[in-house]
Amino acid sequence: MSFRGVKAVLLACSGIGVLLAATADANAGGLAVREQSAWGQGSSFAGVAAGGSLSAMFWNPATMTQIPGIQSESVLTGIMPYAANTPGAGSTYFGFGGTGNTADSALVPAGYFSYQLNPNLWLGMSVNSPFGLSVNFPDAWAGRNYAAGGSSLATYNATPSLAYRINDMISIGAGVQIERARADLTSGLPVNSSFTAPGLGNQSNIYGYGWGFGFTAGVTLTPTPTTTIGLGYRSAINQKINGTLTLPPGGVFTSPFSTPGSVNTTLNLPDIVSLGIRQRVNPQLTLLGTVEWTNWSRIGTTAINQPSGAPAIVVTKPVTLPFQYKDGWFFSAGAEYQWSEKLAVRGGVGYEISPITDQVRTPLLPDNDRLWLSVGGTYRLTPKMSFDLAYSHIFVKSTHVDVSAASGNPWFDGVTYIGDVSSHVDIISLAMKYRWDNPAPAPTSTLYHK
Repeated sequence: MSFRGVKAVLLACSGIGVLLAATADANAGGLAVREQSAWGQGSSFAGVAAGGSLSAMFWNPATMTQIPGIQSESVLTGIMPYAANTPGAGSTYFGFGGTGNTADSALVPAGYFSYQLNPNLWLGMSVNSPFGLSVNFPDAWAGRNYAAGGSSLATYNATPSLAYRINDMISIGAGVQIERARADLTSGLPVNSSFTAPGLGNQSNIYGYGWGFGFTAGVTLTPTPTTTIGLGYRSAINQKINGTLTLPPGGVFTSPFSTPGSVNTTLNLPDIVSLGIRQRVNPQLTLLGTVEWTNWSRIGTTAINQPSGAPAIVVTKPVTLPFQYKDGWFFSAGAEYQWSEKLAVRGGVGYEISPITDQVRTPLLPDNDRLWLSVGGTYRLTPKMSFDLAYSHIFVKSTHVDVSAASGNPWFDGVTYIGDVSSHVDIISLAMKYRWDNPAPAPTSTLYHK
């Protein structure tokens, strides 16, 4: 490799390192963070597993073989969610009222780098925050037992990858996921505590960090010059978290009633399968489609344990997080139009089936089925540099929360909360893509270079 090539790799990798440091301070919005690509977001992520941009490697590492030379892509996404809670009659603390917006806005960065080692082999690296949650609730409100104070989950994921082009029709890829997690959960104390009035600092808190490991794999098929199909897989990760359980002072919290101190748990994060297709209709127009399955049902109930392996206890009750989600599905369709040699525009619509059902929904994460509408574009400033810009609005289905004995919701701890949530999300994403080596002169063609 030439000195210029070494320098380009070092510069690009240092950029990835800066991004990793930035990601460590980011708050991810929502438990699963789909916003990993400004290019993909512009079409509601239609066709992402089939390639089209370097950031497609998040869904399918085999798509790297579409990216010649040495290239990087840096993404910054602003997620602006809104979720307001209105309690209904029957809630234990109904008189304390509802909330304004409890969802935190977030800046979520992502970074990608690929290096073509020879005509058929690519080396890559991606840095992402694939799962997260960031919300803040007032102490004195009707749902305080299930979501009082601030709660957050953030993951920081680095994935070195390899991709190999078997022939002009088939490429394969694989990578290793290395994931750091930070969890912070604050909730009200059970009803059998001597501290039951909201607003008195009567909250428990679990805070900790952990590591998890997994892999990615994928394949792309190009059965015709105008059709690309991609299938990508991100493995499940068992995120092992070690932390501390803290409680307010008071005699009721002494052993054997509660066990504050060191705790640990394993959060079973899902595996994801993404199927994408890109179908070029003519030199300007390409149609896009995605089907994605997320194995959220494996998360089950997360138990919080003491170092001895015995359950952690808060006021005589073992501490558990009964997520009990079902599997999630995402469908999207879109189109990309090459407006000119420098400008491409795209748009798409998506529909997401939430893994969170009425049976297990709480105010902490009042997710429901949602409709995505997105627009975006790419502008090629120079032969080496281009920019992506995208905007999405997510319409969330009207959401009802019922945490009561009658509903059978496993989160019920003696305090009833019944209410409704009004929510939506706005997302703006910007990316810069740069080629570090010198591309070969483009051949004379009626097709625009992408």
